Amino acid sequence: MLERKDIQEVKWGIIGCGDVTEKKSGPAFNKVADSTLIAVMRRDGAKAKDYATRHGVSKWYDNANQLIDDPDVNAIYIATPPLQHEDYTLRALAAGKPVYVEKPMTLNAASAIRMKEAAEKHKVKLSVAHYRRAQPMFLKIKSLLDAKAIGTVKLVQLQMLQPENSNLIADSDTNWRLDPTISGGGLFHDLAPHQLDLMIHFFGEAVKSSGISLNQGSPHGVDDMVTGHILFKNGVVFNGSWCFSVAEHVDICEIIGNEGKISFPMFGNKVTISKSGDDEEFIFDALPHVQQPMIEQVVKYFLGKAGNPCDADQAIQSMQLMDSFTKK
Repeated sequence: MLERKDIQEVKWGIIGCGDVTEKKSGPAFNKVADSTLIAVMRRDGAKAKDYATRHGVSKWYDNANQLIDDPDVNAIYIATPPLQHEDYTLRALAAGKPVYVEKPMTLNAASAIRMKEAAEKHKVKLSVAHYRRAQPMFLKIKSLLDAKAIGTVKLVQLQMLQPENSNLIADSDTNWRLDPTISGGGLFHDLAPHQLDLMIHFFGEAVKSSGISLNQGSPHGVDDMVTGHILFKNGVVFNGSWCFSVAEHVDICEIIGNEGKISFPMFGNKVTISKSGDDEEFIFDALPHVQQPMIEQVVKYFLGKAGNPCDADQAIQSMQLMDSFTKK
């Protein structure tokens, strides 16, 4: 997809400079070659100004249209809660500004499809922040699978069990992740996009999926128990369980092949390969800014130097899986 004009340097504007941008993503925009963060926006102007001051950003706004219309900004990172993703993406694309939008891409698959169609209509680039696929740990897992280190993959078993106040959730001013009108659901909709996107990245197209979703006790009225089952086109079967009302902290994914098994947490740093009774471990250093590897790839994509590291079609697939697990 071509841009309306060539970009020599990506000059970013952030819409929604909240807690997720403080360390995970925001600083990385100035650490990547040919990339600079020049403007931020938050509806609370005092907080936007504070963020800009602390991070050395030259401009701040309390109105998204003003940031989008800033002639110095040529790319937009949307880091608001999911409720606003579609609206801000459509506005930025209509202005001819390429968009990097946070995961989950939006509230549901229908909304994601509209975002994709807008990018195609305006001929403007759109990339989704499924950033784990660019991190060294998951690149290693992908390389092991591609090399058939455990033979032919047959089955994936995933468990994510957490208390309601899970420390895997980023801090925020309000508990918006437990408001389905803002997040799309409960904590499942915040954490599962990471996991399901990796399954799509590892195994390709899903041909069948179903699940169960219910509230087993959350006082917020959101579903805190989700199970999901996927059959991939290549024959791999996935079974996943997410529960956010238990005392345990369990985060484990097991990819099982006919010659061994790869085990790893989604929010950890160790990969274990088990074959013939022997284990081999790979330990990865924590990243200071977890999105930096993905931002590097997105910058190259926006500059026309590489392909899209996560396009709308791929992100739509993860939205469709979540919809199929949680539909009533």
